[in-house]
Amino acid sequence: MLNDPRSHGLWEASAPPAPATLPLAGASEADVVIVGGGYTGLSCALHLAEAGRSVVLLEAHEFGFGGSGRNVGLINAGLWLMPDDVSAVVGADHGGRLLAALGDGPALVMSLIDRHGIDCELERNGTLHCAVGTGGLAELRQREKQWQLRGAPVSLLDARETAERVGTSAYAGALLDQRAGTLQPLAYARGLANAALTTGATLHTASPVTKAERRGNRWRIETGQGHVEARWLVVATDAYGMGPWRATREAQVRLPYFNLATPPLDGATLATILPRKEGVWDTRTILSSFRLDRAGRLVFGSVGALRPGGTAIHKGWAGRALARLFPQLRGIGFEHEWYGQIGMTNDAVPRLHAFGPEALGVFGYNGRGISPGTVFGRELALHILGKKQAHDMILPMSGMKPAPLRGVKELYYEAGAQLAHLAGNRL
Repeated sequence: MLNDPRSHGLWEASAPPAPATLPLAGASEADVVIVGGGYTGLSCALHLAEAGRSVVLLEAHEFGFGGSGRNVGLINAGLWLMPDDVSAVVGADHGGRLLAALGDGPALVMSLIDRHGIDCELERNGTLHCAVGTGGLAELRQREKQWQLRGAPVSLLDARETAERVGTSAYAGALLDQRAGTLQPLAYARGLANAALTTGATLHTASPVTKAERRGNRWRIETGQGHVEARWLVVATDAYGMGPWRATREAQVRLPYFNLATPPLDGATLATILPRKEGVWDTRTILSSFRLDRAGRLVFGSVGALRPGGTAIHKGWAGRALARLFPQLRGIGFEHEWYGQIGMTNDAVPRLHAFGPEALGVFGYNGRGISPGTVFGRELALHILGKKQAHDMILPMSGMKPAPLRGVKELYYEAGAQLAHLAGNRL
């Protein structure tokens, strides 16, 4: 996108075309105006339109331009935090609601895909959180216990079972989450946009917001070529916020994450690597992830930015890493490369924020965007529809302030990933 092959890589090359849309022009009115065309904004638009509300969505670039079109494509349940820690952060009542909603999040994603016929390479075979060493295995035992106490279909596999499913003996075990799966993330975003349009929402791309103000009991949202007036405003810009919504970006520390894709693997090789097509990530602090796409490419990623100073380091590390995990892939090379930014809050929990009267938004997905973004889009819609009061929502309202030492931390993470990958041979 924007003539940058490293922004969306394989996903842009293999996704179905985006629906045809135009920039906002002239004056419009709606019940709700949504800013941001990622999972949260598109899910909210779809659920509101299904309920008969008039909706106008404004996207500065293209659908899925931010994290929604760049991520690995794992449909995970829950958050990065262990379940017990979630309640410690947001309280028992909100913690229980949040864990229940996000635990069921993959099912919501898959039901929308089924109901609207979204072509996004959906795989329903779960994910594997792989343990690196005894420390990683101990962490996964805690996760298994905490999720099973909540009735989740998760189970800890031993090293032998993990090797059979992954195709390498590098891991001490893995937590299998049968709720989860994988998809083509940009294709899912474009599919949500198609579904919202078909249901009656009005969507505009290439429409960056330049001004937002409250006039009486209405919001007036302006772009360079037009404006929308609506009773309700939803801000769904997350870590890519700009203009009036730059605060959502500045309230988070952004962590760069890259992905590389091999050429399609032949049938014999595919039989030895992820034969059931689960998505994988590991327990290292500077983690890595991998999964297969529909064409049989292995998509391999980790922390880091593919820009001058980092690209050669990260690609060199990835080649060594793959060779150690899967010797049959030694020297295979990469067909696509891209990266994006993960927005992280200080406690790894998203934020529900009131931007003013009848103006809400959620941000800070901490690397878990597909399922939570879809869930929170529906949650915002339910509140606007009057089906949920503020105190009944799955997150408490929070304030907005810049993340402390944001710039320093972002430089540290990017430089630290480069140093680790320069020296690391992986496992």
